Amino acid sequence: MLRGVIVRGMGGLYTARTPAGEAYVLRCKKKFRRLGLSPLVGDEILFTPGEEEEHGWVEEILPRKTVCVRPPVANVELLLIVAAPVPAPDLLLVDRLLVRARQQGMDAALVVNKCDLDAALAGELSRQYARAEVPVLPVSARTGQGLDDLRQVMAGRLCCFAGLSGVGKSTLLNALTGLGVETGDISQKIQRGKNTPRHAELLEAKGLRVLDTAGFSLLEMEGGMDPVTLKDAYPEFAPYEGQCRFSPCYHASEPGCAVTAAVAAGELDPQRVERYRELLADVRKAWRERYD
Repeated sequence: MLRGVIVRGMGGLYTARTPAGEAYVLRCKKKFRRLGLSPLVGDEILFTPGEEEEHGWVEEILPRKTVCVRPPVANVELLLIVAAPVPAPDLLLVDRLLVRARQQGMDAALVVNKCDLDAALAGELSRQYARAEVPVLPVSARTGQGLDDLRQVMAGRLCCFAGLSGVGKSTLLNALTGLGVETGDISQKIQRGKNTPRHAELLEAKGLRVLDTAGFSLLEMEGGMDPVTLKDAYPEFAPYEGQCRFSPCYHASEPGCAVTAAVAAGELDPQRVERYRELLADVRKAWRERYD
């Protein structure tokens, strides 16, 4: 058997690449269906190559570090959340993605693209996320600004870009790797990106390993998430744990909440906390309805 990484999957066929760079087309054995498992792009596997024109077989899926459901990919180590001046940032989506990354044990960074159009946005996001333990990287795929810093952050890790359509994820990929990834245009009517849907694919070039995929912008909070655990995905809340009047405290509208007091004292960003409470309401609703 050989060891490799699944770099593409389509129509029940999977392309795996070995450490030597050899590519093999494989099928998935029925035993995985019985186990409720499907191979994912990014999976490390053991496989048997096919003979002549025959496809080979996936024999074993090695333990995954992380798993994403939408899009279905595995072993992402660094989630690069891309925002831009156009289309306008959806910071609630950014916060959802940060929660997902921390739940999964992924590192995350906030990449502010198109800084040549508006340099102020990166400064504003740096302020809002100053205590969230997430680096904010101002870049421009068009001018090359900040790309060397971004490459250093990405080096040695399996990365995935996420964010709204139109923020320049594919353009960034092209600028970083030199590959001709399909890009979408901005709709002038709604100032949003036109989707360029595609299957997930693991790209490797110039020392970078990046999952090219669509669909993270459709992310929703799962019904299985206990609402009281949401606050654990917010590092800026940690210094106030144990200081609230009630325990556990959801940091919502409870009297004597230390997080609310910290916002009033200017210690925490009020917009970030307001969005946390929006997400908390969503998680509570999904938790109540999880058995419906």
